[in-house]
Amino acid sequence: MLLQLNAWAFMLATGTVGFDVRSMWAQMGVPAKIVVILLFLMSAYSIGIMIDRALAYSAARKQSRQFAPAVAGALREGKLDEAIKIADRYKKSHLAKVVVAGLQEFKAHESGAEIPGEEIEASRRALERAEAITHAELKRGVTALATIAASAPFVGLFGTVVGIINAFKGISTEKSTGLGAVAGGISEALVATAIGLFVAVPAVWAYNYFTTKLEGFDVEMGNSSSELIDYFLKRSQRAAAAK
Repeated sequence: MLLQLNAWAFMLATGTVGFDVRSMWAQMGVPAKIVVILLFLMSAYSIGIMIDRALAYSAARKQSRQFAPAVAGALREGKLDEAIKIADRYKKSHLAKVVVAGLQEFKAHESGAEIPGEEIEASRRALERAEAITHAELKRGVTALATIAASAPFVGLFGTVVGIINAFKGISTEKSTGLGAVAGGISEALVATAIGLFVAVPAVWAYNYFTTKLEGFDVEMGNSSSELIDYFLKRSQRAAAAK
């Protein structure tokens, strides 16, 4: 068996046995060609999403690590305006997008004659809105990866069915049950199946990876919002005690 596999490997390497892509494409029927083109488009789209999300998540992580200590120092000194300016400098940070919304809302209500505690509730609502918006921005395209991962095998399966149908047509046309009568249809079926799996598997891996990253970002944004609300409460209590 091992010798047989080595012989086949040698024949494939030397080109004695192999697949002629051009001739295979020429022999494919229109439905099979449409399936292959669709799968390649799905693959290209999923790769584009992977690159875009990888860059976006990397930038968000990097800028958030720089933003957190900088804004913490400004808040310790009670400089809300400075903290807002710092947040504005980190446009790609998910933490900055959330924190700046809460800071702006609190600052707008702090100077007004609001009902005690109203500025805290207003800031909490602003933080929740910012979290939802930022989550949607970070999740953009990730759902499409799940759709591609789920549908690509079925698209490939459709190509497989078309290839098998063509194989039976070959038997009917050639009036023969030999390998030559069904080789074209079977090759279509195998190619469609292989491409479908080739598209689906990386999409599944990428979807799971990005979903895990997104869950981590959600936890970080939730923690930052909670800490900021605590800061606002302490600041309001100090202001009330000073009066």
